[in-house]
Amino acid sequence: MFGIGGSELLFIIFIVLMLFGSDKIPEIARSAGKFMKHLKHATNDIKSEIQKSAEANGIDTQSITGGISEEIDKVKQSFSNTVDSTAGVETNFTTEIEKVKEDIEKITGPIKRQF
Repeated sequence: MFGIGGSELLFIIFIVLMLFGSDKIPEIARSAGKFMKHLKHATNDIKSEIQKSAEANGIDTQSITGGISEEIDKVKQSFSNTVDSTAGVETNFTTEIEKVKEDIEKITGPIKRQF
């Protein structure tokens, strides 16, 4: 989490506890929760205002996001086709390697391993 390890997090909690005391920590947590709630409400209001103004100006928001989704699907499909086509290349390399091994063994005889 943000590059902070367990011991660092424990140290930060200890310092906060020492600075504010155990009686102030719940109050701080409540006010942080309220702040997050107000922030979420404000961002939702901004989103709805943008949506309303786009609809009022005749901008089709569905076509904008739909176009992006279509492009993502095209990239996924082309990547899938590339992966499928490279699977055959791998087997071709394997068979070619086996052929070369057999040719070398025909010329030099079987390979003896010495350990």
